Amino acid sequence: MSIKRIEIGPRMSQAVVHGSVVYVAGQVALGDGVAAQTKGVLDQIDALLAAAGTDKTKILAATIYLADIATFGEMNAVWDGWVPAGHTPARATVEAALATPDYLVEIVVTAAV
Repeated sequence: MSIKRIEIGPRMSQAVVHGSVVYVAGQVALGDGVAAQTKGVLDQIDALLAAAGTDKTKILAATIYLADIATFGEMNAVWDGWVPAGHTPARATVEAALATPDYLVEIVVTAAV
């Protein structure tokens, strides 16, 4: 089976397609607050899924990392407006220290192609 790498960098690719599955690396975005960062991250995920030949209706699983779990509701307000009804993936949300204090949310998804 072939492997397709999207946005290859020296340390990691932003997405990898193997067979009929795309693995999207943890996405972060800068912005003022969790809502703005979540929107930026979801926009990036949309673009990476499109580059892989799929879309958010095919997301199988998502893991969301929040720097502060108290922002869960704020993040969910953006997520709920983005995820298509009837196509919600399996999902976990956890509090974690992210790579820099500037990042408030990081999202990882796996999707069918």
